[in-house]
Amino acid sequence: MFTGLSAFPLTPITDNGIDEQALAGLVRRLAAAGVDSIGALGSTGSYAYLTREERARAARIAVENAGETPVVVGIGALRTRHVLQAAEDAQRAGAAGVLLAPVSYQPLTEDEVFGLFEDVTANLSVPLVIYDNPATTRFTFPDELYVRVAELPQVASVKIPGVPADPAAARARVQQLRQTLPSTVTIGVSGDAFAATGLNAGCDAWYSVIAGTVPGPALTITRAAQSGDADRALAESRRLQPLWELFARHGSLRVVAEAAAQLGLTPPGSLPLPLRGLRAQDRARVAELLEQLGPNS
Repeated sequence: MFTGLSAFPLTPITDNGIDEQALAGLVRRLAAAGVDSIGALGSTGSYAYLTREERARAARIAVENAGETPVVVGIGALRTRHVLQAAEDAQRAGAAGVLLAPVSYQPLTEDEVFGLFEDVTANLSVPLVIYDNPATTRFTFPDELYVRVAELPQVASVKIPGVPADPAAARARVQQLRQTLPSTVTIGVSGDAFAATGLNAGCDAWYSVIAGTVPGPALTITRAAQSGDADRALAESRRLQPLWELFARHGSLRVVAEAAAQLGLTPPGSLPLPLRGLRAQDRARVAELLEQLGPNS
């Protein structure tokens, strides 16, 4: 389950809560495309902006519409109590696994982060992905903490925040992690611009933003890397470079929300306030890039 392409869809929001029909459609689209797993309620799924009830409902919708594709549900929250509640709701919904980032308002220490994962894994019956996302949590895992957490029960994968751009350095980084982590724990790259390099360097999985809305090119990159065709994977990533530049400039969530709206997958303005969409000039650029990607994306 924690190998290949894991696609992270949006959770479309309306004034009345989750747009259940749009969320179900996004999940069915990903399952039909053939992604290896679906990451519901990740950062792209805006989990931090939702109530417990909304998160539980989103988890159920994702599982109910994913068919045979396993669903991994994000459970991060400010308080351990709320993380445990989210984990319970995800398991009741039928999630195949959970994804946990150390969300905080007060900066967390390494011991506090370890304690969070220790408390959560003690109460889990499904596998867990360590979510290292310093861009949102402002906490960066040192390798020593990866190792400590990875030795806890139920930990099955680490979602790392990218790899070095140089292929040799990327391979060295992945090999270093491979030597220190338990053999049962997979390594998944995130940061879409780094995905081809990370997969070519030996990462087991790609936890992908773009795949949650436009799975075609992401599948091309993943399958090429899995088959040993590193050049094709890199070429497809280079084709997406203008999109990666928009991600860097505006944040990937805003860009894929606009893409989803333009593709008719979600209504316009489906981000949770105070988040707002792109300006007219950038919306036009997204439309241009979608046209270049073609109808089978």
